[in-house]
Amino acid sequence: MQYLRSSLLILALAIPHLIFSQAAPQQPDTVDTIKRQAIKVYLDCRQCDEDFIRTEITFVNFVRDRKDAQVHVLVTSQHTASRGHEYTLAFIGQHDFAGKNDTLTYVSNEQDTDDIVRSGIVRTLKLGLASYAARTPLADYLDLSFARKVSPTAVEDRWDSWVFRLSTNPNFDGEESRSSIDLNGSISADRITEALKIRLSLRGDYEEEKFKIEGENDGDDEWESSITRDQSFSGLVVKSITEHWSAGASLMVNSSTYRNIQRGITLSPAVEYNLFPYSESTRRELRFLYKLSPNDFQYIDSTRSGKIAERLLSESLGITLEITERWGTMRTSLEASHYFHDFNKNRLELSSNLNLRFFKGLSLSLNGSIEMIHDQLSLREEKPTEEDIYLETEELATEFEYRGFIGLSYTFGSIYSNVVNPRFGDGRGGWRGDRFR
Repeated sequence: MQYLRSSLLILALAIPHLIFSQAAPQQPDTVDTIKRQAIKVYLDCRQCDEDFIRTEITFVNFVRDRKDAQVHVLVTSQHTASRGHEYTLAFIGQHDFAGKNDTLTYVSNEQDTDDIVRSGIVRTLKLGLASYAARTPLADYLDLSFARKVSPTAVEDRWDSWVFRLSTNPNFDGEESRSSIDLNGSISADRITEALKIRLSLRGDYEEEKFKIEGENDGDDEWESSITRDQSFSGLVVKSITEHWSAGASLMVNSSTYRNIQRGITLSPAVEYNLFPYSESTRRELRFLYKLSPNDFQYIDSTRSGKIAERLLSESLGITLEITERWGTMRTSLEASHYFHDFNKNRLELSSNLNLRFFKGLSLSLNGSIEMIHDQLSLREEKPTEEDIYLETEELATEFEYRGFIGLSYTFGSIYSNVVNPRFGDGRGGWRGDRFR
């Protein structure tokens, strides 16, 4: 009897627990559990506001090494006819998403603010990443909404695709014994369509520097000044022929006290062949550009060859290779030119930019250029004075010019980079003397 009463008591206590445990809803996963299930994304975008993107897109895990990512997002851009930018977002699947790739584009206008541009990039990123997140447990927590419905309408452009720009950037600085002023301005007009590209530009620059030279006695100080002036007009017309061929011409009219040119006119008919289709230009290009250029020069002072004016014919061939891939970017350009009247008057220019990502956290940047110069026709007959050399008011004779840059970085630690903390700025200041900056 005692045994029966005990069994009934246990059963009475267990029944409510069984009822409520079956009826109670399943507890949702914790935030940490959800985030562990999120896809790992490597954002490869130099022009993006990454802090803003990490703040706005919280359904993925951003990682700092491309090899840890399930999705590598490669963002490239190029100028549009309206001086905006077309951003191409290539979504490249890796690991369990290998072979699942996609490409989306976002176009900004020149008048768009930085906030409008970064919001547009974020919106496009969300659309591209949603298809990957939909294949993970996070799909249960995602929703898709449509802001508004817009009927397609024809575009009427009263400017006929012409875009104009006026700009100036005057600057000045000085101290007790030195002052400088730089006045410059430009006017440009562009019309760019799929079939025809037209660029026109007019520029002017005036620079003046003054230096105080102390005399032996008080009141004997003198001021020396140097002035350089440069003006130029450039025009370019390019006709699209096929996905690989284009033809056109450029015109340059310029004047420069620094280069001893009173008036220079260069007309250059040209033809270009791109090994890859122009539609793939944001990812890869291999272009061959040939120019044949009649030149008409009038000099300010007599040149070292005793000329005050001359008309010459030159030609040039340029080869440019540009590649943007997951392992990094590369741009290499080689251009050779010469004058027909004297083949010894030639120039060879080689420039290259290479950014490589090796194994986890290690990246290398190499930038350099070298020019072999044998075509300085406008050098003044009279050799420059020490003052001209110090003040850089006159072009100097040289047979070569080079520049270079090497950057190496290694990052290690946590692979995640989701958190944004703006307190105290970016924290990249340092000590300068007895002050913190």
